[in-house]
Amino acid sequence: MSLKLIAEPWWVNLLVLVPPLAYFLWKRSGGVALAARQLLTSGVFAAAFGFVEATVVVYLRAATGLLPGYQGTLADVVRRSGEFYQQSQAINQFPQSLLTLEVLREAATIVILLSVAFLTATKVRSGAAVFLWAFAIWDISYYAVLWATVRWPLSLSDADVLFLIPQPWISPVWFPLLVSMLAIVAVVLSRAAPPKSEIRAETVK
Repeated sequence: MSLKLIAEPWWVNLLVLVPPLAYFLWKRSGGVALAARQLLTSGVFAAAFGFVEATVVVYLRAATGLLPGYQGTLADVVRRSGEFYQQSQAINQFPQSLLTLEVLREAATIVILLSVAFLTATKVRSGAAVFLWAFAIWDISYYAVLWATVRWPLSLSDADVLFLIPQPWISPVWFPLLVSMLAIVAVVLSRAAPPKSEIRAETVK
């Protein structure tokens, strides 16, 4: 009897280990020095960025003819698009030019999140924590906005294309949401208050 994997390719399943491993390493080294302000500002950015990413996906659906009702009101889109659209199948219907741009957009997304993380935190360990935190909030916001605007996914078991680099990552929606929630928990439980000297320096800036 073969083991049934949650996500494809097989190594995508290993992502669920990232938050607990990060938590273990951070706690072992005394926690991650992060001020509440750092988490708040990076979290607000990530939520807004998740909204932007979701609307880009909606535009791509409309551009490729996969979004019924998009010429009407948002209510028309919500009413008609949910059952029609299957995210994991739609990638095969994208023109090659749009697929190329999508790959570049995904790479830019990671660069943006990394940049915000290391602009927010000066140390590598803290920057890694902010990156996980921001990525998780971005991911959750992305799915929340998609559901609010086009009623997709219909359920958490719907398949989604998570990334295209270096090949399509496909899993049910609940899997990336689980990883994101674990990442948020790992950062919160690993957080240690930064030294007062760092807080004063941040205030002076």
